[in-house]
Amino acid sequence: MSDEIRAAVKESSDELNPSVVTIAPIAAPPRRRSVKDTIAFSVATCGVGLLPLAPGTWGSLVGVFLWSSALAMSERIYLFATARGWTGLQAESLYTTLAIFALAALTFVGTWAASRVEPLIGRKDPGVVVIDEVVGQLIAFIFVPRSAGVWTLVAGFSLFRLFDIWKPYPIRRLEVLESGLGIMADDVLAGIYAAAVMSLLVFISSFAG
Repeated sequence: MSDEIRAAVKESSDELNPSVVTIAPIAAPPRRRSVKDTIAFSVATCGVGLLPLAPGTWGSLVGVFLWSSALAMSERIYLFATARGWTGLQAESLYTTLAIFALAALTFVGTWAASRVEPLIGRKDPGVVVIDEVVGQLIAFIFVPRSAGVWTLVAGFSLFRLFDIWKPYPIRRLEVLESGLGIMADDVLAGIYAAAVMSLLVFISSFAG
């Protein structure tokens, strides 16, 4: 094994998905980490990537926590907007728009961080990287109304974990994409699948209320 290239062993932060060997080479990690490397590592691991047992599940729980915090903040956004004469629909639209932009920014930053951490670890999609699970979990809640009950947190978490571990077509194929893009893309699509089912569940539950 040369100093420049390492064999690409694709790990997984999903406890039910074993590591696999891919053909894409990974550059050997540098001897010293820069400030950018440290920042990228912090973003990529979200403070839970090094925890024992199922880092992907820990990452999803971070996503649930962030979404719960966003819901609390949404009430302030709603009051801010309505105090200035906005209708309830306009306030909801403002909140949804801000959430989408925040998710897009987090996806971009997560892709950068994952791309930088991958060669630091020397493995393809290292298990310590959980920013992809965080983003995917947040996407799963994107169509859930502010007024929805606590059950949506449990359902959204369960559905995202199901799709992230099961990886129905074409989620698994996205893993072959290079660097951070491959790390993020499959979880983003798993989040979209979960969001679609969540939207259907919220629609069905509206008839029961």
